[in-house]
Amino acid sequence: MILFANAKINIGLQVIAKRTDGYHELNSVFYPLPLYDIIELLETDKEQSTLTVQGERIPGDQADNLCLRAHALLKKEFDIPSVTIDLIKQIPIGAGLGGGSADASFVLKGLNELFKLNLTDLQLKEYAAQLGADCPFFIGNTPVFATGIGTDFKTVSLDLSEYYIAVIMPDIHVSTAEAYKGVKPKASDVNLEEAIRLPIQEWKFLIRNDFEDNIFDNHPLLKEIKEALYQKGAIYASMSGSGAAIYGIFWKKTDLSEFSRYGKIYYPVALTQ
Repeated sequence: MILFANAKINIGLQVIAKRTDGYHELNSVFYPLPLYDIIELLETDKEQSTLTVQGERIPGDQADNLCLRAHALLKKEFDIPSVTIDLIKQIPIGAGLGGGSADASFVLKGLNELFKLNLTDLQLKEYAAQLGADCPFFIGNTPVFATGIGTDFKTVSLDLSEYYIAVIMPDIHVSTAEAYKGVKPKASDVNLEEAIRLPIQEWKFLIRNDFEDNIFDNHPLLKEIKEALYQKGAIYASMSGSGAAIYGIFWKKTDLSEFSRYGKIYYPVALTQ
């Protein structure tokens, strides 16, 4: 079975409060981005499931990889065999694009189909939530207004398919700890759920990512990339999640080859195009 696990972008990210359990209350719009990791799932008679990765290097202990954890999670409750997971990693790591979360959720969906477990989307979301805060989004994989710790969703009507989106990923790593250490939770005076309905050219005046201020101070290159995207004609530009990827939304196809001086350039394209 071949799966195409897509990325996502955050359009706006408001950190509104810190909870007693250490997590933060957020408001954000999650939007699926047609930039893909490719996953092949195959049943195997081996005792343990295995993961092989090509492309972008994934740091850390492979045993902790979310794809293997997704299989282990379902295996606890269902009599499913081991699998081989071959992953071609194309979504950049540590970018705020949700690549690892997408891979895990697509493995859950793939196992559900491969072994005919007949799990509903609601059930899959409950399993996904055990793997990570972003994971449940990729089960439904449609634009949502996300609240809570990023796992409570409300559908939003948003279609950016007629626009041109580009992602710039510099050689900068922003840890989650660094991102949250520098942000001061506070209620926003902008209703993001309403602001996202405005014409896209008005977003830059109202919709912001609360992580940007401190992270841009620590990594001025990220601010420079965002400003350069606007100078190049972007209607809206922002850091996604806690970074370090910066995306720009344009009216039409735009030559951004000069941005290679900043890092890798990604041009998301839908599979059907």
